[in-house]
Amino acid sequence: MAARHDLIILAVDAASLDAQLLLDALSEALLRINGDSGRSSFDVEAATPRGGFYLARDAAGELLGCAALRPLGEADSPIGELKRMYARPGSCGVGAALLAHVEAQARRNGYQALHLSTRVINTRAVAFYAKHGYAPVIAWGKYVGAAQSVCLGKTL
Repeated sequence: MAARHDLIILAVDAASLDAQLLLDALSEALLRINGDSGRSSFDVEAATPRGGFYLARDAAGELLGCAALRPLGEADSPIGELKRMYARPGSCGVGAALLAHVEAQARRNGYQALHLSTRVINTRAVAFYAKHGYAPVIAWGKYVGAAQSVCLGKTL
């Protein structure tokens, strides 16, 4: 897949209108795939100096995707958590570009690894992360014992 050269990725406030539009689209997509929107797993108020919410746009300004980064557990955790990753259907290369951007931000913020959780039934997401070097890791928090979830991670 060719890289998107017209892609602009910027950190924004997760409570902004543009962010909310993408988060709503993600929640609708997850509801269709999983039967759960995933909204309960993300608090837009939880901004942190070692995290951020990122939007991807094309050169014309069209919203194409989003992703969030936060510490996994304590504020000084060596592990970052990837949340709310979404690329609009048909936006080829946007997911890979967002993932690379979040990984770069995580390195800059001192994280040694990046972890995430997705639903087992979301086979496209599981395959996407595997393609980008993510492998199963020990579950944390609410994902412990949750058979519907798969926890993945990558050393940065």
